[in-house]
Amino acid sequence: MIRYQTLPEEASTLALGHRLAGLIDPPFLIHLRGELGAGKTTLARGLLRGLGYNGPVRSPSFSLLESYDFPDRTVHHLDLYRIADPGELEAIGFRELFDPTAIVVVEWPERAEGCLPSSDLEIRLAMLAEGARRARLLASSARGRVVLAGLRRRRAVT
Repeated sequence: MIRYQTLPEEASTLALGHRLAGLIDPPFLIHLRGELGAGKTTLARGLLRGLGYNGPVRSPSFSLLESYDFPDRTVHHLDLYRIADPGELEAIGFRELFDPTAIVVVEWPERAEGCLPSSDLEIRLAMLAEGARRARLLASSARGRVVLAGLRRRRAVT
């Protein structure tokens, strides 16, 4: 199942993340793909805001990993852009991140091809003219298909 959505400005990218937050339960894995500046971290920020996180949301470009704890779940946000070898992931203990109470959001998953589990949802962001973006959402699991169906229902209601 594939869904396309045009995101005319940053606020709509945040809103997409916020809507996803209301549909995702752990364990859940999201792969975010797109060129630099396509809005991957903005989407992750919207997801965290939708879960009720009000603190700063930093891009994990240099730290590789930022984790956010909630009473019933943890969100791990990884940015693998600077990974030269997928083996580097072992140094941050990435296998322990995939526990039953975690939502894991991975930017640049192609940098760890073969090391990461298959995603539940893949989101490909592309830049359009004048700051707009296009999101291509691809469900890769039954859980992902439920989320896409939920997005479609919410869109029809609003």
